[in-house]
Amino acid sequence: MKLDTNQLLRFTTAGSVDDGKSTLIGRLLYDSKSIFEDQLAAVETTSKRKGHQGVDLALFTDGLKDEREQGITIDVAYRYFTTPKRKFIIADTPGHIQYTRNMVTGASTANAALILIDARHGVIEQTKRHAFIASLLQIPHIIVCINKMDLVDFSEKVYDEIVTQFEGFSSKLYVKDIQFLPISALLGDNVVNRSEQMDWYKGAPLLYTLETLHISSDLNKIDARFPVQTVLRPQSEDFMDYRGYAGRVASGIFRPGDEVSVLPSGFTSKIKTIDTSEGPQEQAYAPMSISITLEDDIDVGRGDMIVKKNNQPKPVQEFDAMLCWLHNGTARPRAKYTILHTSNEQKAMIKEVVYKIDINTYARNEEDKSLAMNDIARVKIRTTRPLMLDEYRDNRITGSFVLIDDATHETVAAGMIM
Repeated sequence: MKLDTNQLLRFTTAGSVDDGKSTLIGRLLYDSKSIFEDQLAAVETTSKRKGHQGVDLALFTDGLKDEREQGITIDVAYRYFTTPKRKFIIADTPGHIQYTRNMVTGASTANAALILIDARHGVIEQTKRHAFIASLLQIPHIIVCINKMDLVDFSEKVYDEIVTQFEGFSSKLYVKDIQFLPISALLGDNVVNRSEQMDWYKGAPLLYTLETLHISSDLNKIDARFPVQTVLRPQSEDFMDYRGYAGRVASGIFRPGDEVSVLPSGFTSKIKTIDTSEGPQEQAYAPMSISITLEDDIDVGRGDMIVKKNNQPKPVQEFDAMLCWLHNGTARPRAKYTILHTSNEQKAMIKEVVYKIDINTYARNEEDKSLAMNDIARVKIRTTRPLMLDEYRDNRITGSFVLIDDATHETVAAGMIM
């Protein structure tokens, strides 16, 4: 099997407070030599000022001033690093229950989720909550890092017990791939280098696992979806008659000569050319940014979607979705919102809250219909005009949306279409 080398892998970290998420990321960056000298010098200075004997690895990700002072992560901290085999973007998300919304936003585009468990405490409620959110967001790969193994004498028995605990409740979740790793982020065991203290563990260390994770098959290559972001009319001498439809491929594969439909109008044509900044292309696939020209001069604009003629999404005005409420204020009954779905913008309302989910127990609450910050609920949404939708489990791009409050222009919710 060919490895997905040189591909970009997005992964998120989640765990309870002080489980060592920031230390683990710091160890990954430090041991893979992905830290600039000035960053290293700044962290060494801060570590000395705090009285630490060595480098406090967590400071590489605790970028906010409040976090450095409190020693906790209170926002999503994004970090980029690269190895000879792959490029990575890390979303370090908070562990507190009041920051559930940060995990939702940080994990929404992730290929993998690293869920940390303190080996001394085992599976706790927050572990279940983070696993549930990872499942809800359809993150294809979950790597359960059982951290602080040095504090339980690198015990294989403790590791096996935690694996059994996690498997006991994760069987209820929809997750394609779960792997387990015993690590010590502080000492570096099984992070970049294999642990000499845990020779009973025969798997690969974390960095190698991330470098070789097969993610090509995670993309939807069947349902061709191209949301149009803008129309290109250069009006220059070289491109006097050029009319291109620019955007990012959401899923599927497009080639010149393909018969396509433009939704919602339903007009049909064939793809004439596919262009990128690097020149004409023989095919385009997610997540490429491209410009498509058509053989026929038809009306296409921002918010339209170019799809294959024989494979089209459902145009619907009313649909069910799982909604995570992101805003400090509560949802107003039957209030008007702006819904952003790919490049399409419409007016919408939350018609009904069907039930809320207790993300600690997975229980459904059909009595409480209010939506406050961090609540996750199944709702019915109605829009003024049809949207071209796929279910989120089939397509994370055309199956997701955000709601914006028309009064304040703030983003109040993120949704996944069912």
